[in-house]
Amino acid sequence: MTSIAIVGAGPQLGLAIARTFGSQGFDVALISRNREKLDTLVGKLTAEGIAAAAFPADVLDRDALGRALQEAAAKFGGVDVLEYSPVAGLTTVMTTPAETEPAHVQHEMEFQLYGAMAATRAVLPAMRQAGAGTLIYTTGAGSIDPVPQVGNINAAAAALRNWVINLHKELDGTGIQAAHVGIDVSIGTPAVPGFPTAQPEEISPVYWDLHTAKRDQAELVFSR
Repeated sequence: MTSIAIVGAGPQLGLAIARTFGSQGFDVALISRNREKLDTLVGKLTAEGIAAAAFPADVLDRDALGRALQEAAAKFGGVDVLEYSPVAGLTTVMTTPAETEPAHVQHEMEFQLYGAMAATRAVLPAMRQAGAGTLIYTTGAGSIDPVPQVGNINAAAAALRNWVINLHKELDGTGIQAAHVGIDVSIGTPAVPGFPTAQPEEISPVYWDLHTAKRDQAELVFSR
């Protein structure tokens, strides 16, 4: 039995990743804050013949996040793939680099980097014991090529990217892959006029490629 835990699961990319892995026989654990939204996603996946379950948790609550991943592992016999891509949404005030104060970055650091660390610590020991596993972390491409309008968010995303690539190096030769996905498009609808857009179903195969054919890569960037 194989399973994927998607932290930050939502109706766009999270659902598309769930479908991509579910269509290959994976059980799907969906983790985010809103139980009602999770139940809706589980209903859609179940109707498509994919085994899925909801495990509500806020990534800012480290204990709750750890428990959710432990419960997912107990239900599905382990977590073989972890995908981490929560979105802070309206809870973050965007600032340019010159405007940014430590407090402007702190929330995003808690949400992106520290949450990823907590999720990883919850699943990595079992992966080490098994000698196999995949850890994938998603950011916008501003983690690689930042833009001033979202300077504070880019700073935290860059910290996450740095940590993931370093984790990839640490885990080399263990059978466990850690990789970063940078998304250089708006997902679903244009966020900025003229900025490239892609549908989530176009992006999700990147995650399957990393898990299967591109296990030696620390990073893939999706762009137009």
